[in-house]
Amino acid sequence: MEIEIATIGGYEEVGRQMTAVRAGEDVVIFDMGLNLSQVLIHDNVETERMHSLDLIDMGAIPDDRVMSELDGEVQAIVPTHGHLDHIGAISKLAHRYDAPVVATPFTIALVEQQLESEEKFGAKNETIEMDPGDTMSIGERCELEFVNVTHSIIDAINPVLHTPEGAVIYGLDKRMDHTPVIGDPIDMDRFGEIAHEGPGVLCYIEDCTNGGRKGRTPSESVARRHVKDVFYSMEDYDGGIVATTFSSHIARVTSLVEYAKDIGRQPVLLGRSMEKYSGTAERLDFVDFPGDLGMFGHRKSVDRTFKRIMNEGKENFLPIVTGHQGEPRAMLTRMGRGETPYELDQGDKVVFSARIIPEPTNEGQRYQSEQLLGMQGARIYDDVHVSGHLSQEGHYEMLSTLQPKHVIPAHNSLGGIAPYADLCRSEGYTMGRDLHTTYNGNTIQLTE
Repeated sequence: MEIEIATIGGYEEVGRQMTAVRAGEDVVIFDMGLNLSQVLIHDNVETERMHSLDLIDMGAIPDDRVMSELDGEVQAIVPTHGHLDHIGAISKLAHRYDAPVVATPFTIALVEQQLESEEKFGAKNETIEMDPGDTMSIGERCELEFVNVTHSIIDAINPVLHTPEGAVIYGLDKRMDHTPVIGDPIDMDRFGEIAHEGPGVLCYIEDCTNGGRKGRTPSESVARRHVKDVFYSMEDYDGGIVATTFSSHIARVTSLVEYAKDIGRQPVLLGRSMEKYSGTAERLDFVDFPGDLGMFGHRKSVDRTFKRIMNEGKENFLPIVTGHQGEPRAMLTRMGRGETPYELDQGDKVVFSARIIPEPTNEGQRYQSEQLLGMQGARIYDDVHVSGHLSQEGHYEMLSTLQPKHVIPAHNSLGGIAPYADLCRSEGYTMGRDLHTTYNGNTIQLTE
């Protein structure tokens, strides 16, 4: 059976992930993501109202024209998790394919919200929920399986396409967390079983975001202890404390909420995406927040909440807000510019429970945000965080466990891929033979 990989997006940057695997006449698409930084550099862009071709020209979503070169029919669109760089283009591209979107329940809920808010296209693709450990048939000879992984968002999986030639594992995005705060540990046992079933692992497509980072990525339970330590150190502070993290990072939001309560502050979630992700997680019973936890996304509701906090005393509250990357319209950025009723005073604390995404637009925006906050007297607590991606020791363990015949690095710039490629070479892989560095719009034929 012919196995061909189309590397459509996410092979020259961190963002707009999209990969297609053709097994004979059947094709499965993994991810359809957005490169948010390409949107943020333009003022007042509303992607919901834009045509896909304009977004492709901006470099914001994958250019999927290479799909016309694949001699097969798309059977499924499979996003690995709910981050926008993996699902953000589904509302713009999925309607081109007569195939269902297959994902875990939390991811499906987020995809359906994306489809509902779309104003340009009316994607009618069926959505199918599949839990980690489940399988479904792809055509007559292949099978799709979800393997549970841990990441900085709940309900993440690595999909595996089982073919007669071996398994193709799409390894974006994960860390090796055996003690997660929410959900089950990464299923390394299943990865080991797949490696020894039938012809083994034909191809492993790997997220190499931290390919150059030595050691091991810590567990989310380590980040939880870090949050606790920082908050307890502020217990006697009688001024304002503000926290920001990834809105989609439900485990981290849970820790922030719990430790705010421990130090006698009322947590409140502020910002559209904060309300969306946490509200969806609570509705689907992934988390049980305190009954008095407020979630406010609309601008007027947020400003009313800020006024209430100022009237009742900043020392009684912990606003958990959007804006950890310095996004221009996010809550924390507005606070830094003095555009909200919340007034920062000398010595107030701002906790960034997030790392800067390694991309120039984000780095510049985050720098500007921190400078504006500092000018108002805020004291910054930086990097109260652990990454959601494997570091080098995790990559070594995955290669050792899977023993793939071919490896394709992804999820980074071409320069950023180099450290992971060197790691693979140290494990016996050879560039151009079984180690394939690639680019957006390329195809790689693995078997004939």
